[in-house]
Amino acid sequence: MPDRLPNRPDDPAGRTPADDALAARLTLPRYPRSAAYDARWTIENQMGPHALWLLEWLAGALGPDVLRPGARVLDLGCGRAMTSVFLAREYDVRVTAADLWTEPGDNARRIAGAGVADRVLPVRAEAHDLPFGEETFDAIVSVDAYQYFGTDDLYLPTLTRLLKPGGTVGVVVPALREEIDGTEPPEHLEPFWEPAFWCFHSPAWWRRHWTRSGAVSVTAADWQPDGWRDWLLWCDVVAEESGDDFHVRMSRESARMLRADEGRTLGFARVVGRRR
Repeated sequence: MPDRLPNRPDDPAGRTPADDALAARLTLPRYPRSAAYDARWTIENQMGPHALWLLEWLAGALGPDVLRPGARVLDLGCGRAMTSVFLAREYDVRVTAADLWTEPGDNARRIAGAGVADRVLPVRAEAHDLPFGEETFDAIVSVDAYQYFGTDDLYLPTLTRLLKPGGTVGVVVPALREEIDGTEPPEHLEPFWEPAFWCFHSPAWWRRHWTRSGAVSVTAADWQPDGWRDWLLWCDVVAEESGDDFHVRMSRESARMLRADEGRTLGFARVVGRRR
């Protein structure tokens, strides 16, 4: 079965009522660029929260001078390259799509299918061993990945060496509204909590963490208003529409957690800094 293309189909003959209903459900006014992408394509290629929504929110804090046509961008932890395709198509930048767990050949097929093979290069890379020279990129972005490696005090100074002077790094991560005191999660989250969740931190924590590094001037570190509601909507849709049993199970469990929390603790933070 051929891969679905990212474009939302314009030909009524190519759409079903179910396609239209799904597209309507996932069309949110605050993400106008993401709304142009085929909903089933995003479901087939997801690896967590809706990456295009999160990237579109991040782009609003980066500014047009960062994602300017022709800029060189590292998409760190790109997963199945949806965000890399989005960056190339929406902003006409040149993207290096780096991920450890997704085969570069698989991403190359998706990238070619999206018509951006001339602007996106897929590579396999581990975040602590990036095979790029210093001052290679104008910008580095990371969506739903940076929390797994970026809490290390020494990581950001090493990463920003890949940026040109004055270059920008911007990330979106699952986050805590406020830091959790002690060693136990809130009682209502105990049935769902995993040790890996301790890599989630508040926007204030990320601002302090990046400022202390001395590597960047922090220009944004904020909480996404109602981000948990978007996350919950996406989990419900994936649980209903995905053909992957693993993603269905994970989405259902995440939805249960988010309903129990109701935005009291969990959501998303974006953090942006400019290389000193």
